[in-house]
Amino acid sequence: MEDLSPAERYQRDRIRRAFNKSAAGQFAATLAYALDDFQRAGCASVERGASVLVAAPTGAGKTVVGEFAIFLALRQGKRAFYTTPIKALSNQKYRDLVDQHGEASVGLLTGDTTINGDAPIVVMTTEVLRNMLYAGSSALDTLGFVVMDEVHYLADRFRGPVWEEVILHLSQTVQLVCLSATVSNVEEFGAWLTEVRGETDLVVSDHRPVPLWQHVVTARRGDDVERGGGVRQRVRLIDLYAYGNGSEADADEDSPPTAFTRGAAPHSLTNGRELPINPELRATIRVPHAPARGGRGGPPPSARRRQSVPRFATVDLLDSEDLLPAIYFIFSRNGCQIAVEQCLAAGLALTSDAEAAQIRRIVDERTAGVPPADLAILDYGTWSLALERGIAAHHAGLLPLFKEIVEQLFVLGLVKVVFATETLALGINMPARTVVLEKLDKWDGSAHVDISPGEYTQLTGRAGRRGIDVEGHAVIVDHPGLDPEALAGLASTRTYPLRSSFRPTYNMAANLVSTVGVQRTRDVLEMSFAQFQADRSVVGLARQAAEQQQAMAGYERAMTCDRGDAREYFALRDRISLLEKESKRERGATKRTAISRQIEQLRRGDVIEVFARRRSSFAVVLERPEPGFEGSRVAVFADGRIKQFSVTDAPEGLAIVGRARIPKGFNARNTAAKQELAKVVKSVTRGAKERPTDSGGRNPGGAAAPKEAQIRELRQALRAHPCHSCPDLADHERWANRWRDLNAQHERLLRRIEGRTGTIAIRFDKICAVLQKLGYLVPEGEGLALTEAGATLRRLYSEKDLLIAQCLRAGIWDELTAPGLASVVAATIYEGRRETAGAQAIPGGPQGKVADSLDGTFRVWSKLADVESAAGLEPTLRPDFGIVGPVHRWAAGRNLDAALRDTELAAGDFVRWCKQVIDVLDQIAGVAPTSRLRATARTALDALRRGVVAY
Repeated sequence: MEDLSPAERYQRDRIRRAFNKSAAGQFAATLAYALDDFQRAGCASVERGASVLVAAPTGAGKTVVGEFAIFLALRQGKRAFYTTPIKALSNQKYRDLVDQHGEASVGLLTGDTTINGDAPIVVMTTEVLRNMLYAGSSALDTLGFVVMDEVHYLADRFRGPVWEEVILHLSQTVQLVCLSATVSNVEEFGAWLTEVRGETDLVVSDHRPVPLWQHVVTARRGDDVERGGGVRQRVRLIDLYAYGNGSEADADEDSPPTAFTRGAAPHSLTNGRELPINPELRATIRVPHAPARGGRGGPPPSARRRQSVPRFATVDLLDSEDLLPAIYFIFSRNGCQIAVEQCLAAGLALTSDAEAAQIRRIVDERTAGVPPADLAILDYGTWSLALERGIAAHHAGLLPLFKEIVEQLFVLGLVKVVFATETLALGINMPARTVVLEKLDKWDGSAHVDISPGEYTQLTGRAGRRGIDVEGHAVIVDHPGLDPEALAGLASTRTYPLRSSFRPTYNMAANLVSTVGVQRTRDVLEMSFAQFQADRSVVGLARQAAEQQQAMAGYERAMTCDRGDAREYFALRDRISLLEKESKRERGATKRTAISRQIEQLRRGDVIEVFARRRSSFAVVLERPEPGFEGSRVAVFADGRIKQFSVTDAPEGLAIVGRARIPKGFNARNTAAKQELAKVVKSVTRGAKERPTDSGGRNPGGAAAPKEAQIRELRQALRAHPCHSCPDLADHERWANRWRDLNAQHERLLRRIEGRTGTIAIRFDKICAVLQKLGYLVPEGEGLALTEAGATLRRLYSEKDLLIAQCLRAGIWDELTAPGLASVVAATIYEGRRETAGAQAIPGGPQGKVADSLDGTFRVWSKLADVESAAGLEPTLRPDFGIVGPVHRWAAGRNLDAALRDTELAAGDFVRWCKQVIDVLDQIAGVAPTSRLRATARTALDALRRGVVAY
């Protein structure tokens, strides 16, 4: 019974009656559940007329505040826009709002989709709203509310700047409802919103409505059980933390082991104190880098028994523990596909006969319009079989239609486990009972890096479905190198700072100069969140610089030598080291030139030995070499597949070891043809494998670098220096190295401090300088004005907007056919993945119109890059010709098999890039300088928008 005084009960009842009479109370009455405190606070702020920033964990229900804003807009006769960062999330939110308010009241605008755009509620991507603002659209006249879902996306390098543009340029009469995942600097973000938008309430909740468990799944060979002639590993699920007997009571190393127990209390993410690691887990996966206590060194027996856990075994264990559905994160597309195949091979079936039949019916309905030939190329049989068993993959390489079907089946509870890349953690509403992380590191494009606490929170935040599950579960798969201490720190840290990625672009500069003028543009840019953060950080950076100077003075005193100038001596050593590196680079360049000449001399049918440091490999040449901008390339057959062979594939050179006959019409997708050619190559290379590895071709171009003489002179000066014979030289060197490293850090820090003040405006000035030099801006009075070319640039929205504008002005695309234009435009926007085969053969050959236009495009880019570098800007990324052939074949009407032949491009990637090409072609159709090119662009986008691209 409540222990309240009469006055307290009266006050509570008065507040309850007031809330029930308010718009927020009437909205709450339409819901099937009671509002949480943070949801009530957010709704109250919106009703009071303030903007609001709501930060809460994934699944906490923060979208309710956005839905109330829409409810309020309809009551007040205003329009409401609901913006999202990605089209898939916009499509999903559109369906949700149609269910709530009916089709007549809801519209959708995503660039390639327009549904009921004049509706009072419109769901759109943020880019669409940005374009409306620059165009001065009349659709903004009655706009009252803008909901910005997943607003933490403004940290995204590609999409983030658009969010800040919208926040800065929306009318002050529009209320913002910003919905964000929990970030550690939410107060800083809220302070900025208040500064640029006026009154903005901050509503923060750290509470997870569904508590989260943390586990590790392990496998050991202790107590093995033989089954079917093989050995089955003992797979177990162990709690990460020692929860105790049903509570979070303190535990220590001597506490009795606590295995996975449904009755124990989960680790609280908000209690502010650390729980001890489960001692059983600590013993099971003890990190073997330190000797066991009292032993003679080496890993303990338990560590030596650690085994990798098969993916199907993990899924089977989750199924037996009633922890499905699950999202199983694997930071690799190929890994996701292999995981599905492994589960199928293991005979895993997670669905009932009735569920399998329902899945089959939905899949048949959704794919009815896809031609059987395309389905065959997409490996439809394996994909649909896995779905019927409740297993699926979800990644960017999957056909968008297939991804939508997976999402639909998962939400319906028919698919039980989805192997996904990290992109699934962003936006798409696919909550699960359990989230599995296979590893705690990922490839970031250049190296394997540990996932951050923020990424861990984002990924595991999917676990636990509100209103369905009473608890969520995060499961880490044991693997070599997994450290329980590090995992516990990662799981208990909630540091997820929001960093602005805002930077002016050419298109942004053209639009702002046209609408508000140069000075007002500088004022607007200085109001960005990026500049807000930069200004706040300068004080701390200056204090850090002063501390570095003091430390450097101490290092300099410590390295002083009584025999001579130690700094001069170590500067000589650094100079020698630098010259040696430069010499090595020059030798490498010479070697690459020699290897490129070898490639140029190859002919169809040549069997080549490719030398490498560890072992050689063999390949057969399929076509004549074609010139490239980084050396010649040639199509070869090696290791059972076709690839584009270039200098980078032959680090130590190559040699011709024989000839092979290649059948006419050789098809790399024909298994029998590939096997036959592989046999021919093997017979030719049998004798070559017996030759010494130093035979002709290895390490060509190894001439001495011209800097060798200079290096010898410096070495003589070094030996003659008085400090060279100092008995304390090693001690001086240690301090000199510290001084040098800290000095490099200090200089970088000073450059950061120098560039922090007005950084955004400085970049804007550099962009304007480039635009003036190229004729897009001209002086007018005390400011700048757009030329006709500048007006064209205003309507080009692309990462390479200025490159496209320059190509249009130069007229190098004017004579292209529709397939040719589509393929050349694709080269300006495409950025190939590291593992793809690289550049393909150019349609029409090296003397054709497409090749000529690509060459002209590259020359335009080269000149643009020079201008940008001279202005102090990072050059626009170079064109990538890797998708030219596939896009040309598709736009020419070829089927999917023909379009993707001889490439390693995934169907989903191909569709995604085609949609981006369509967006740019649509823009070109509106701004091209000639009617012929505008018509060609319209024809090209229609040619692309068919089949799998249009599904």
